[in-house]
Amino acid sequence: MKYRVTISSSNVSFDIEPSQTILEASLLAGINIPFGCRNGSCGSCKGKIISGQVFCDEYQQSAMTDDEKTNGYTLCCQSYVSSNVELDIKLSKFDNNLPEPKITPVRVESLVKLNHDVMRMTLKLPGSNSLEFLAGQYLEFIMTDGSRRAYSIASPPHEDLLELHLRLIDGGKFTHFVFEEMQEKSIHRIEAPIGQFFLRESKKPIIFIAGGTGFAPIKSVIEDMFHNGNKRTIYLYQGVRSGKDLYMDKLCLEWCEAFEQFNYIPVFSEPNKKDNIEIRTGLVHEAVLNDFESFENFQVYSCGPPILIESAYSSLLGKGLLEDDFFADAFTFAPQKK
Repeated sequence: MKYRVTISSSNVSFDIEPSQTILEASLLAGINIPFGCRNGSCGSCKGKIISGQVFCDEYQQSAMTDDEKTNGYTLCCQSYVSSNVELDIKLSKFDNNLPEPKITPVRVESLVKLNHDVMRMTLKLPGSNSLEFLAGQYLEFIMTDGSRRAYSIASPPHEDLLELHLRLIDGGKFTHFVFEEMQEKSIHRIEAPIGQFFLRESKKPIIFIAGGTGFAPIKSVIEDMFHNGNKRTIYLYQGVRSGKDLYMDKLCLEWCEAFEQFNYIPVFSEPNKKDNIEIRTGLVHEAVLNDFESFENFQVYSCGPPILIESAYSSLLGKGLLEDDFFADAFTFAPQKK
């Protein structure tokens, strides 16, 4: 049995099977509901149910609160229907520009530790093939059991190799495999590109807020901007616990020397005695709040843990940032579903 989902705000509709999520069915129909993580962590695909029966049980509280769910909101990436449904959600204005995801084998070209718990992995596609993607998008490793692991692409689209930044996670089966067992030249499968975290056209200055390896997609976007001669003013706030957690700091300092529009502000939330006392301390989004009186004339791109995204979003909107000028990619370390 098929049901019908209608997006009331855009006057479009599509068929859906009971076994499909609303997001899966919409993408198959060519209707790109905004999404990021696809596992109930980031809240990008949140919409309000006007009518119909929808079930949505597995998600992060940072993506949708209990009050929002009670008031009829749902996350399309985790929602299944049992009737025709009318949904209110704002569709992306950039759908036609998104490259089509594809499954492809890749070869691990290098594995290099960037600090005590972050690994830089580079991947090569077969032969002279290259991946068409927008800077900021991500890929998914497809495991032999069918499960998947998502990682942002840290390299810009013009480079031949794909670069990833993987943080070692306690109890993380895949990251322990990468750090302890994965071999260079080994072959794996990925699906890419995925996601809607990418640069939007504007003349407004940009504030990037990175938490940990949330620096990866931001690095891709910034290097793509430099490559294309984009002169927009950039402020990069990179938040980590302490100096040992900071990585690619030298690269950011080189950007400061090479590009006058680029500004770099590292922030330590839990500095130790050996850290540079000149580095800002505290929560990274609070450092941003302290540096600007208003965000009305900025775009903000934030990537990192869900709590960072949630805190930055609510705080910045409270100081004048327009809702349409906030773009986010939330990382989650919860086990991925098959």
